[in-house]
Amino acid sequence: MGSASAKWALLAPIFVPMFMLLGFHPAFTQMIYRIGDGITNPITPMMAYLPLMLAMAKDYDEETGFGTLIAGMMPYSIGIGIAWTALIIIWYLLQLPLGPESPVMLGFLTIIGG
Repeated sequence: MGSASAKWALLAPIFVPMFMLLGFHPAFTQMIYRIGDGITNPITPMMAYLPLMLAMAKDYDEETGFGTLIAGMMPYSIGIGIAWTALIIIWYLLQLPLGPESPVMLGFLTIIGG
């Protein structure tokens, strides 16, 4: 599925309640999902710009194919994955707010002893 918002529409009813039971705010759940989705976007064959990138790459090398293009994007995807994972861990450990009224953890669980 190429659309990130369509995937979120299907997966949010599962992920949001599941992570809320663990004490995470829904905004933090969406942040984790967006990071995971963003890491794999450059290496998926469903990427919307892949045919355009392939056409441009063929201007420079006629032997370039989908595999070559995806293999060339793999180091970027790995680097982005490491950087975003480190950032989300730091964000979680520092308990930085994600936005207005969007903490990392839900506050009511600490009140009831969860």
